[in-house]
Amino acid sequence: MTTLDEMDQSLLRFLRRDARTPTAELARRLGVSRTTVQARLEKLERTGVIAGYTIVAGDAVDAGMIRATVLIQVEPRMTASIVAALGRMREVEGLFTTAGRFDMAIQLAAAGTPQLDSALDRIGELDGVRGMESLIHLTAKIDRRR
Repeated sequence: MTTLDEMDQSLLRFLRRDARTPTAELARRLGVSRTTVQARLEKLERTGVIAGYTIVAGDAVDAGMIRATVLIQVEPRMTASIVAALGRMREVEGLFTTAGRFDMAIQLAAAGTPQLDSALDRIGELDGVRGMESLIHLTAKIDRRR
């Protein structure tokens, strides 16, 4: 496990806001040389702290998308095949194990209600799914994905 000092944490905070920030700008914000920032970035990448860089799509991409959280109960012996099947569904944005009455929480995104309904039907038909509950997302009050 890599220990992150204050500079590493600050660097990660800046990159989370904008991963395209030039190295020279990061150096200026941190009050260090450009080569120091470059060396820190290389270390963070090499140790797996930074696993990659990505884009955050704007609101225009998500316009009209409908999202839901689906809670499912599964037969324990079927967990691996259910995870594999959910991994093949393009509507699945995330899959999490949970504690409590439900075994997994699925984050879905679909182009519209017919596509969401179809995805829900496919999940319910998977061998080993004993029960499910769907929570349709209406309005985001806090969204830290961006």
